[in-house]
Amino acid sequence: MNCEFNLDTLDKTKPIYMIGIGGISMSALAVILQADGFSVCGSDCRESDMTQKLSDSGIFVHIGHRAENIGDVSAVIYTAAIKDDNPELRYAKSLSVPVVERAVLLGAIMKRYPLPIAVSGTHGKTTTTSMLSQVLLSAGCDPTVLVGGILPSIGSNMHLGRGDCLVTEACEYCGSFLKFFPKISLILNVEEDHLDYFKDIHDIIDCFRAFANKTPEDGLLVVNGDDPEALVATKEAKAQKRMFSLQNKAADFCADSIRFRTDGCADFTVLKNGTPLLHASLSVPGEHNILNALATVATADYLGLAPEEIQKGLSAFTGSRRRFEIKGSFCGATVVDDYAHHPTEIKTTLSTARKAAGDGRVFCVFQPHTYTRALKLRDAFSESFSLCDEVIVVDIYAAREKDTGLICARDIAADINRVSHNARYAESFDAAMAVLQEKAAPGDYLITMGAGDVYRIGEQLLEQA
Repeated sequence: MNCEFNLDTLDKTKPIYMIGIGGISMSALAVILQADGFSVCGSDCRESDMTQKLSDSGIFVHIGHRAENIGDVSAVIYTAAIKDDNPELRYAKSLSVPVVERAVLLGAIMKRYPLPIAVSGTHGKTTTTSMLSQVLLSAGCDPTVLVGGILPSIGSNMHLGRGDCLVTEACEYCGSFLKFFPKISLILNVEEDHLDYFKDIHDIIDCFRAFANKTPEDGLLVVNGDDPEALVATKEAKAQKRMFSLQNKAADFCADSIRFRTDGCADFTVLKNGTPLLHASLSVPGEHNILNALATVATADYLGLAPEEIQKGLSAFTGSRRRFEIKGSFCGATVVDDYAHHPTEIKTTLSTARKAAGDGRVFCVFQPHTYTRALKLRDAFSESFSLCDEVIVVDIYAAREKDTGLICARDIAADINRVSHNARYAESFDAAMAVLQEKAAPGDYLITMGAGDVYRIGEQLLEQA
């Protein structure tokens, strides 16, 4: 089944079956379908808070994947994590109903909204999607929101709104965002990542180019004018473009009179075509969030929001969970969790921590994410931790991959030591936590970093505080 999947052609007397329904994205799509009058059911490999929440809302969830779970259905949706040998997927493909991947369904849902907005980029998607959503929510636009993290103001990864806008992250992995149909597209940055799928940076640029070209001529592209690869990817697009920049005052939207407060958050003036538009006072730290805010302002201004509405929403945004999330204090040190798992993200997070720590020290427990990323970006990882006083590397989080034997956490620690001489390997979470317990002092920052389950170290540390 291709990207022309049309929800309007489905028989609403039969349910839509979702394989992997307990996932953060699939569960949100299930709620949207149910609210739109579709009957929904599905399965997941294990029980979770999300499967219980779905069950409580009237969506039946099978635990375990079995072919007999699928009855008389109108369509079957599956996540990218579902393999071809999955018994439900194999059986579904024998039926005379549409069988489509999650991204295709999301693309079909986007078509049902007048103003679908897709936020793409190698980094910053979750934060910018959340920030833009907060601005729209604060302004009373009541958007539907799909985000890859938890937005504190709604206490969830999704909000089912009644307004014209749907705001969603748009991931380039496996070309997923090419199945989307945005009216407004944001491209925050384009860098090397997901090299288990893409051949090289040129392949990645080509993918973003195809995404940019999907934005219609009467739509909008919001592009980071400081990112050369993003500019190359959007050069041929026919949609109206709005550039945002920290470096170029001639960009459509830029920041002026930037001042960082003691908490690492910025105050600045947003210039639109060289003229002051609004004063922004952010509640999230780091220079990267100025760029995220500029992308948000460019989009919100296009949608017709008043400067004071945008300003209010930016101030109200306190971040997303696992994005420089301050978890608490241990022995006077600040415990932070961050999702960073790419070299650029790591440098950004550590730069923010270094500014916030002042005279304090910065300790980082780093959990590499996937063997492919660790191997392909090995040199870049080795140069990413110079702002740490010490980095403790724990074993690689495999995620969707199997151990190839080509790289391990000890190798990454050794690589870092050749550059910044500040790394050690810890064979377990308990060993990593013991280092933090020994080192922590008032004014220090203790950061758990990675896209896996490394956050548990900080949580266990705080339980002992």
